[in-house]
Amino acid sequence: MKVLANSLRVIGLQLAVFFLIAAFSQPAFSQGGRGQALGGQISPSGQTNAGVGATTARAAAVGQADGTGNPGLGGRRPLYRLNRSDVVTLSFTMSPEFDQTLTIQPDGYIMLKDAGAVFAQGLTLEALQDAVDKAYTGYLHNPQVAVALKDFEHPYFIAGGEVGRPGKYELRADLTVIQAIEIAGGFTHQAKHSQVLLFRRVDDGMFEAHVFNLKNMLKSKNLREIAELRPGDLIFVPQNVVSKIQPFLTRPALDMYVSSTQF
Repeated sequence: MKVLANSLRVIGLQLAVFFLIAAFSQPAFSQGGRGQALGGQISPSGQTNAGVGATTARAAAVGQADGTGNPGLGGRRPLYRLNRSDVVTLSFTMSPEFDQTLTIQPDGYIMLKDAGAVFAQGLTLEALQDAVDKAYTGYLHNPQVAVALKDFEHPYFIAGGEVGRPGKYELRADLTVIQAIEIAGGFTHQAKHSQVLLFRRVDDGMFEAHVFNLKNMLKSKNLREIAELRPGDLIFVPQNVVSKIQPFLTRPALDMYVSSTQF
């Protein structure tokens, strides 16, 4: 009997320990499950940090300070980057004898007085200032230089093909493809409204092409998908099929078999 009693006592203690462990581990398990459902991590205090990182990321995206933010969301417009034929002035505070006015060469370099060549194409004015400081470090004691843009190639776009006045035009304001075509004299009677091409430079020697069906956009009065121009864009309006075969057909035959509203 004593052996049985001792055995029951041991089993009772084991069951008590088991229930105590289960009772203390249950809240931790439920917290872990809730944190996983929220998609966050559990901190030592049992709170989740799921919303903290997201809020910080949103704040950083709205207040970008690198010149690439969206102006409509509180950011700033992209900073101007130097191009070939741009003219810059260098003004040295402590050494005015080194003041210079330089033109960026076709290869993208400028030739600094007594310091050699520095690559300037594609740099912002601030980046060029840092490059000039570095070029003169060791030659001038504590070079302090200010860089200013004196002259530059004005933004432009080119309109070609079946427009009234093909040529190169200054891009003085935000323009859409349709507005640019109107500036260039509008469509000719031989224009293919349904396949207007926009060529845009993405890198040296590389272009991307976009095709716009302006006929359908104008007909449906849906102009939201029409792209705005960027400096250097090329608009090309091709010739429609009717005008291509017109020289080989008489006018009655052309009117009989082909309708101009199809193009």
